[in-house]
Amino acid sequence: MTGKNRKDIKAGLRVMIVKKEDQRTGKLTEGVVKDILTNSSTHPHGIKVRLQDGTVGRVQEIKSI
Repeated sequence: MTGKNRKDIKAGLRVMIVKKEDQRTGKLTEGVVKDILTNSSTHPHGIKVRLQDGTVGRVQEIKSI
Protein backbone atom coordinates (compact mmCIF):
# COMPACT_ATOMS: atom_id res chain seq x y z
CA MET A 1 0.00 0.00 0.00
CA THR A 2 1.31 3.46 -0.88
CA GLY A 3 1.32 6.40 1.51
CA LYS A 4 -0.58 8.91 -0.63
CA ASN A 5 -3.84 8.86 1.37
CA ARG A 6 -3.89 10.36 4.87
CA LYS A 7 -6.74 8.05 5.97
CA ASP A 8 -4.45 5.00 5.51
CA ILE A 9 -1.79 6.30 7.92
CA LYS A 10 -2.08 6.21 11.70
CA ALA A 11 0.33 6.61 14.60
CA GLY A 12 2.02 3.31 15.41
CA LEU A 13 2.18 2.01 11.82
CA ARG A 14 5.50 0.70 10.49
CA VAL A 15 6.27 2.54 7.25
CA MET A 16 9.02 3.23 4.74
CA ILE A 17 9.69 6.95 4.19
CA VAL A 18 11.93 8.99 1.93
CA LYS A 19 13.70 11.87 3.69
CA LYS A 20 14.07 15.24 1.91
CA GLU A 21 17.81 14.71 1.41
CA ASP A 22 17.21 11.21 -0.02
CA GLN A 23 14.57 12.18 -2.59
CA ARG A 24 17.09 12.22 -5.47
CA THR A 25 18.44 8.74 -4.68
CA GLY A 26 15.13 7.25 -3.51
CA LYS A 27 16.78 5.76 -0.39
CA LEU A 28 14.07 4.61 2.03
CA THR A 29 14.11 4.70 5.83
CA GLU A 30 11.97 2.37 7.93
CA GLY A 31 10.30 3.44 11.15
CA VAL A 32 7.13 3.79 13.20
CA VAL A 33 4.81 6.79 12.71
CA LYS A 34 4.61 9.20 15.65
CA ASP A 35 2.88 12.24 14.05
CA ILE A 36 1.18 12.99 10.73
CA LEU A 37 2.39 16.36 9.43
CA THR A 38 0.39 16.68 6.18
CA ASN A 39 -3.03 18.31 6.67
CA SER A 40 -4.56 17.51 3.26
CA SER A 41 -6.31 14.18 2.67
CA THR A 42 -3.94 13.17 -0.16
CA HIS A 43 -0.52 14.16 -1.46
CA PRO A 44 1.02 13.02 -4.78
CA HIS A 45 4.49 12.49 -3.24
CA GLY A 46 3.28 10.81 -0.05
CA ILE A 47 1.95 11.98 3.30
CA LYS A 48 4.61 13.70 5.43
CA VAL A 49 5.13 12.09 8.85
CA ARG A 50 7.46 12.24 11.85
CA LEU A 51 8.79 8.87 13.00
CA GLN A 52 9.28 7.93 16.65
CA ASP A 53 13.02 8.64 16.32
CA GLY A 54 12.29 12.19 15.09
CA THR A 55 13.03 11.58 11.40
CA VAL A 56 10.70 13.45 9.00
CA GLY A 57 9.83 12.25 5.52
CA ARG A 58 7.11 11.25 3.08
CA VAL A 59 5.51 7.80 3.29
CA GLN A 60 6.33 5.65 0.26
CA GLU A 61 5.10 2.30 1.58
CA ILE A 62 3.07 1.00 4.51
CA LYS A 63 4.71 -2.12 5.96
CA SER A 64 2.09 -3.27 8.48
CA ILE A 65 -1.39 -2.28 9.59
